[in-house]
Amino acid sequence: MTELVDLSALQAQAQRLVDAARKAGADAADAVAIRSVNEVVSVRLGATEKVEHSENDNFGLRVFVGQCNATISATFGADVDELAARAVAMARTAPPDAYAGLADPDRLVHAFADLDLLDTRIPETAALVERAVATEDAARAVAGVTNSGGASAYWSRAGVALVTSHGFSGRYETSGHGHSVSVIAGEGTGMERDWEASGKIHLDDLKAPDVVGRIAGERAVKRLNPRKIDTQTATIVYDPRVSTGILGALTGAINGGAIARKTSFLKDKLGQRVMAAGIRITDDPKRRRGPGSRPFDGEGVAAEPMDLVTDGVLNTWILDSASARELGLATNGRAARGLGAPGASATNVLLHPGDMTPEDLIRSVGTGLYVTDFIGHGSNLVTGDYSRGAAGFWIENGELAYPVAEITVAGNLADMFMRIVPANDIEYRGSFTAPTLAIEGLTIAGR
Repeated sequence: MTELVDLSALQAQAQRLVDAARKAGADAADAVAIRSVNEVVSVRLGATEKVEHSENDNFGLRVFVGQCNATISATFGADVDELAARAVAMARTAPPDAYAGLADPDRLVHAFADLDLLDTRIPETAALVERAVATEDAARAVAGVTNSGGASAYWSRAGVALVTSHGFSGRYETSGHGHSVSVIAGEGTGMERDWEASGKIHLDDLKAPDVVGRIAGERAVKRLNPRKIDTQTATIVYDPRVSTGILGALTGAINGGAIARKTSFLKDKLGQRVMAAGIRITDDPKRRRGPGSRPFDGEGVAAEPMDLVTDGVLNTWILDSASARELGLATNGRAARGLGAPGASATNVLLHPGDMTPEDLIRSVGTGLYVTDFIGHGSNLVTGDYSRGAAGFWIENGELAYPVAEITVAGNLADMFMRIVPANDIEYRGSFTAPTLAIEGLTIAGR
């Protein structure tokens, strides 16, 4: 079989771009070359609906002329010299940016850790169909499930090469495998929908299709006959499927770009307590088989694991070189890059578990709301205001009593962070991982 991703060719393409930029008059340049291959099948009611296969080869070039810069992107086969000259001409007309530039040379990494990010197996299309059908069949077999929204299975491969004009050259390859299903329970106006998915870098790490399907079916059935509840203030318990949203709010609020622009409600909180005592949150770009793992960041900088929050105290911002310079700090290797300019981004974020089981945590709440699903996005990271449509289960006497829907949960993130109580259940589903969480004192808007 022809090699899916030729990393040497990607690296050579990135080097040609940088060389062409320097020849065209750039003072400095960096280039990224990316090849991605994806295949996904979709089935519904046991029949294959769609098979999609895509292959893309793209590159991005960033050039600097003095303090001015420009980026340009194209597909492989484009005239490298012409594009480099165009990028340099664009940079000469761009406004100066005192903070943009390549990473400091002494921060570049030249020995790359093996993070086990590639599973070389390529499933046949028939195997993907079989996996999707098995996932859907397991979900439809759950008593009470009446219809299917469909199931899918996929695999992917991607290779990345980054080259800079000041001495960095690196490359790596990643893979992905997964399957998911959405099903419907009930009839007529009483129908409820739910889903489950499993996605991993290595095929062997996936949850079995029958497990994924059964979970989706059982979740849909449990949501039948939801009730409305009165508007009130109560403790909210977040299912792990939605508790990662708290991490998204935190990492967005401590992103170096937001801090530099002063558009974060945490902009003055570095070194201060921002979460409940005992809360620890880490970001680890070197987690083996982690979906956010990478041997170098989008600027070629070495990235090490770090505590974002320790014992509730905010330790750091998430920084790339540009935001770090603007804040008078040093990058911590969190630059992420597609085809455009880099930007600061977290990698594998973990809110570390507490001591109680989820059952004990719910029992300790007594009366409250267990949220399994949120609708839309409702976090204002400038003010910290938080408001989201939700569905889940009402808690009575420390037990899940009945499903509820058509409610809104509201509060302020600054207050919510200070009242987080984590359970001890951890399942690595994606790049953000959090256990079951309880947060008291939120407003529930109901009937």
